[in-house]
Amino acid sequence: MIQIIFNEISAAEMAALPVDLQLELLAEFQSLPEEIGDVDVSRFGKVEREGKSLLRHRAKDYRLYFELTKLGLTIHRVLHKNTIRDFLFRAKLPMVDEEEDFEKSNDLWQLIEEGQNAKK
Repeated sequence: MIQIIFNEISAAEMAALPVDLQLELLAEFQSLPEEIGDVDVSRFGKVEREGKSLLRHRAKDYRLYFELTKLGLTIHRVLHKNTIRDFLFRAKLPMVDEEEDFEKSNDLWQLIEEGQNAKK
């Protein structure tokens, strides 16, 4: 089986989930071949983020964003499919850690102003 590596962010996102759900999500990768070069990437979604091309795998109600490296499969994010964080990640918009930071973001207020100024 291919080695699965979590970065700091994805490890924290995974740790926040119940253990049985963590195991179910990881079990989704059991069907991958032993060699990294033999992985059929066409069965995964693709997303561009921060200059990287990541693969997206839907597992249960979650999306796992990862890349294939020489060391194995590196998971970058573990996001629930119906969250604003997943939408922001897929839409290449800035992701903030705190709601307060999001409220202070000029991008948020610019989007609100554009909506208010749009012709009806």
